[in-house]
Amino acid sequence: MRIGVLTGGGDCPGLNAVIRAVVRKGTDVYGHSFVGFRDGWRGPLQNATVPLGVEAVRGILPRGGTILGSSRTNPYKEDDGVARIRDTLAAHAVDALIAIGGEDTLGVAARLHDEGIPVVGVPKTIDNDLSATDYTFGFDTAVNIAMEAIDRLHTTAESHHRVLIVEVMGRHAGWIALHSGMAGGANVILLPERPFDIDKVCAFVEHRFASHYAPIIVVAEGAVPVAGSLTVKEGELDAFGHVRLQGIASVLETEIRGRTGRESRATVLGHVQRGGTPTAFDRWLATRFGLHAVDAAHDGAWGTMVALRGTRIDRVPLAEATRELKLVPEELYAEAEVFFG
Repeated sequence: MRIGVLTGGGDCPGLNAVIRAVVRKGTDVYGHSFVGFRDGWRGPLQNATVPLGVEAVRGILPRGGTILGSSRTNPYKEDDGVARIRDTLAAHAVDALIAIGGEDTLGVAARLHDEGIPVVGVPKTIDNDLSATDYTFGFDTAVNIAMEAIDRLHTTAESHHRVLIVEVMGRHAGWIALHSGMAGGANVILLPERPFDIDKVCAFVEHRFASHYAPIIVVAEGAVPVAGSLTVKEGELDAFGHVRLQGIASVLETEIRGRTGRESRATVLGHVQRGGTPTAFDRWLATRFGLHAVDAAHDGAWGTMVALRGTRIDRVPLAEATRELKLVPEELYAEAEVFFG
């Protein structure tokens, strides 16, 4: 069998570990051959390929990013997108695809499966918001990077008696903010799942200063205020209809300074969370996902995605994986609230 591999959406640590595991097991155990498609769905759309043999994946386990490149290309926004993908697969004698990506990439994969294209999915998102799997690789690395930044900011906050606001990734789900904020000892954590009251945030700030300590606020990029309490600017839409977020940390910086008179500074971690070498956990999880993904392709389990359930790697329907996002539940947020203020 000849299998195409692509990585779509935002890059994250662990992608190369998946590619390596797919190629190594697929070649050595099953005798399959592979071709890499460049830059997500743009590759099969534009017939952009790279050789993908065992030599190509040597030494890539600790590397961040993806050797195949990535993009947020949506083939369903392109003229004759599906037909062009079929033509490319036929031109390279590709029998099936392994698509590594998040909600959008796997959503496309699910639709292509419905149209008869053999696809297996691998979940990738640092936001950890895919409901069919307990964890996604890249998340642990992002949390550790954010936690280290929070640890470092504590000392400068105390030295200068400032409010420091740390913006982390998390468009719809606040898993990175929750985990890194709790691990880093944040005094307030703001999530997309729960609109925040700016007056209450300011009260936490004042309470923290009253105890002779400086506050650290961790906010997910998708956090929003209670309706009508603040104006937050929205940006343009990407190819999948997502709003480009405009920096909630800067809004908080201005509002907290204006309402409390306290000096405030915003730090946006942004793409720093995506970069660099993956943690041991992410290398382990990504490798296992790759091994089981090529098993699924070998077995002809099209339209499925590999998922971590406890310590097992299971196969779940792609439709289930993309049906709804996994959000932070109230009871977990309540645990964090114990430390606010």
